[in-house]
Amino acid sequence: MTKAIRGVLTAIVTPFDRNGEVSPSLLRRQVRRQIQHDNGIFCNGTNGEFFVLNMAEKLLVTETCVNEVNGKVPVVAHIGEISTATTIKLGKHVADLGVDAVSVIAPYFVPLKQSELIYHYSAIADAVPVPVFLYNIPGRTGNTIEPATALKLAKHPNIIGIKDSAGSYESLKSFIDVVRDTANFDVLSGPDHLAHQGFLDGCSACISGLANFSPEGVSLIWKHFRDGNLEKSKAAQDFISGLRKYLYAVAFAPAAVKKATVLLGEDVGESRYPVRFSEQDIAAIKTVVATYGMAPCL
Repeated sequence: MTKAIRGVLTAIVTPFDRNGEVSPSLLRRQVRRQIQHDNGIFCNGTNGEFFVLNMAEKLLVTETCVNEVNGKVPVVAHIGEISTATTIKLGKHVADLGVDAVSVIAPYFVPLKQSELIYHYSAIADAVPVPVFLYNIPGRTGNTIEPATALKLAKHPNIIGIKDSAGSYESLKSFIDVVRDTANFDVLSGPDHLAHQGFLDGCSACISGLANFSPEGVSLIWKHFRDGNLEKSKAAQDFISGLRKYLYAVAFAPAAVKKATVLLGEDVGESRYPVRFSEQDIAAIKTVVATYGMAPCL
């Protein structure tokens, strides 16, 4: 891995043009916004709407991010698919594009045993020639990676950590605790409201969807923590937690983040999946933008 995965990685949105197609030019602009604040890039994740992208589009998104970053910050690409074989196929193509690591959600729709998850992840890590992060998001996949399973998979030399997006502090802490004495295995926090606490407990990075809207606000959580100013790091966290509370009350995260980012003045297009905002929804998001559109002065 050419870059250490530390600090903030933005779960970057996938911009679509007026025809609903992936727009590399709009994506490059968003990548530059993140680089300005030293945020790494996590592409093709939940906020990137991977679930409505085909393989060619995922490769286009990844290639665009890698080329625009040009080594300045880490790039991690999500490659999780339902089948092991398709995940490996995508992972090999993504690896050829020059990412620093890949991330893999548990297969979704079909319930799996923990032993089957171990087989799935081990096969991927054996076949894909870049480091692999596990990605736990049971609310979307229906399959939970248990802490004991993560500990077993941490023994694989090509599995370097886990992103936990279960949503609760208890889940995040359970992974931190179980792998605390395991070398070369990091825990990345997924929920934006747990970034500061995750850093306090030992997370190496946070993966932030809200950094699309407030790249500086999220970056300040890490930068103040890194510099030892826990009070300012917590204040930045409180700002982002407030943003999360009011924005996510309107709609599922990817669509809400995209709409707020557009209303902020950044063209990232509409979400592809079937979500429609009412006038009341738009008014609520405009209030959030007016309240949180400026980064905190910390």
